Amino acid sequence: MVNEWRIYRGVGQPHDGLRRLPPPPPWRDFEEARSGAESGPDDPSSARRLGVRRRLVENYAPRPAEVDAVNAALYLRRPLLVTGNPGTGKSTLAYAVAHELGLGRVLRWPIVSRTTLQDGLYRYDAIGRLQDVQLERAQGAAGAATPPSGIGSYIRLGPLGTALLPSETPRVLLIDELDKSDLDLPNDLLNILEEGEFGIPELERLADREPVVEVLTHDGRRAAVHGGRVACGVFPVIILTSNGERDFPAPLLRRCVQLELEPPGEEQLTAMVEAHLGDESAVAGRDLIDRFLDREPGEVLAADQLLNALFLTQHARSTERLTRDRIADMLMQPLDRSR
Repeated sequence: MVNEWRIYRGVGQPHDGLRRLPPPPPWRDFEEARSGAESGPDDPSSARRLGVRRRLVENYAPRPAEVDAVNAALYLRRPLLVTGNPGTGKSTLAYAVAHELGLGRVLRWPIVSRTTLQDGLYRYDAIGRLQDVQLERAQGAAGAATPPSGIGSYIRLGPLGTALLPSETPRVLLIDELDKSDLDLPNDLLNILEEGEFGIPELERLADREPVVEVLTHDGRRAAVHGGRVACGVFPVIILTSNGERDFPAPLLRRCVQLELEPPGEEQLTAMVEAHLGDESAVAGRDLIDRFLDREPGEVLAADQLLNALFLTQHARSTERLTRDRIADMLMQPLDRSR
């Protein structure tokens, strides 16, 4: 049947075609990622990011400049600022480093226009604590008092705060799309990136009475905070990404190792396709890979657009060529082209 691959047919009649929906693309399979079957207990996102066949890390073939920049950041204990067009693998670099060096789960801090430094460090749920105190008083009046919760139960470290906890090996922190922030955040980061520590005033005020307080971390664990301050023992591997949509202040640039990430070449694209979809997809989709590589100079296409096109066209392989080309055209629209 020519249109057999289509689940939604546009006929207006209910049917049970959803049962024929194949498994999702590996990079969109959240259930598999969270099961830990491929990625292990440390980072359930690695399989989606790096490829379920675990071949991207071995075959990714990063350019020498990329390898040198990562090593410079490791040696100097400095953040790595990675700039490049969307889809060039900026975020994936953090997962590749964590996987190869065995540094566990990547802490991700996605930046939006409303993000503040406080979001990255910690949050104190004062309202939740007040409500619990009132509930405990009410229960006490009724003769069913429960032990009051400590202040640590209401403090949760953010991704940056968690990355700065003392540890034997560094955590990997991805600060994603820093150029989306407001004007203040890059400057607000300067002292933290330089000193590798920060205070929690709510705990510092109690340091004489409670010198050690257990708080929640960004990844759902508990950690001890001494004297109300979080200070790293080893500086985390921090990768900041930017799409190049704005300039950053010189003091921030001075504190970072800078890397301009070029669009993936033929070798990298082929390895990426094989890692996510297998060797057969790389062969069958050779025309789409060539189309990606032969795009107009300056035309912006993301690698995940190519992966999307290859995944969907392999399910529409039995249809007419016109349908396959139409699908590829729909999914590989240049990102810098106004409609």
